[in-house]
Amino acid sequence: MGPTISKALRAMASLTMAAALIVASTSVDAQTPSQQGRDKGVYTPTIWVDPDGCEHWVMDDGAEGYMTPHVTRQGIPVCRRGDVCGVMEADQFFATDKYSISPQGRARLANFFQSTGAVSYIITGHTDSRASDAYNMRLSYNRANAVARIANQVGAKIADVRGYGERMPAVPNNSAANMAKNRRVEIICIR
Repeated sequence: MGPTISKALRAMASLTMAAALIVASTSVDAQTPSQQGRDKGVYTPTIWVDPDGCEHWVMDDGAEGYMTPHVTRQGIPVCRRGDVCGVMEADQFFATDKYSISPQGRARLANFFQSTGAVSYIITGHTDSRASDAYNMRLSYNRANAVARIANQVGAKIADVRGYGERMPAVPNNSAANMAKNRRVEIICIR
C-alpha cells in the first residue's frame, strides 16, 4: 500500500506543478499584450483645458489614464477666463429675489446677442451674500438660465450655463453699493 500512495502523491504533485506552470505562463501571456512597452506604471501628469477654458488634471501612462476636474476648495471649477463681453447688473434686469426679465431687458439682451458675433456664450450668474448659500446658488443659476433662454430665442449658441451664487464676488460684500455690483450675470463670449 505504501508504494501506491507514493505514486499517487507524486502524480498529484506533478499535476499540481504542471497546472501551476500553465497558469503562470497564461498570466504572463495575458499581461504581455497590454504591456507592449507602454504600460510601465509611469504616469505623466498634465493639465487639459476643455473648450470652455476649464482645467482638468490628467494622469496617463499611454495605455490607460485618469482625469478629474480641477476645482477650488469651494468646489468651483478652475477655468481660464474667456472674454467677458457683457456684464448685466441684476438690479436693472431682475426684481429682488426674482429671475424673470422685464420686456425692456429682453429687448436689450436680444439686441446684445444679435450684435456681438461670438461663436458661443457661457452665461454665469452671481449674487450677493445676503441669503443662504443654497438659495443663492439656485437664484444665480435661474437668472443665468433666463438670460440663456433669450439667447437661444435669437439663435445664439450657449456653451454652458453656470450659477455661482455668492462664491465669486466681484468686490467684497461689505456695503450696499458693493452688494449691488455682485448681483450680476456675466456673459462670456467664445470667439
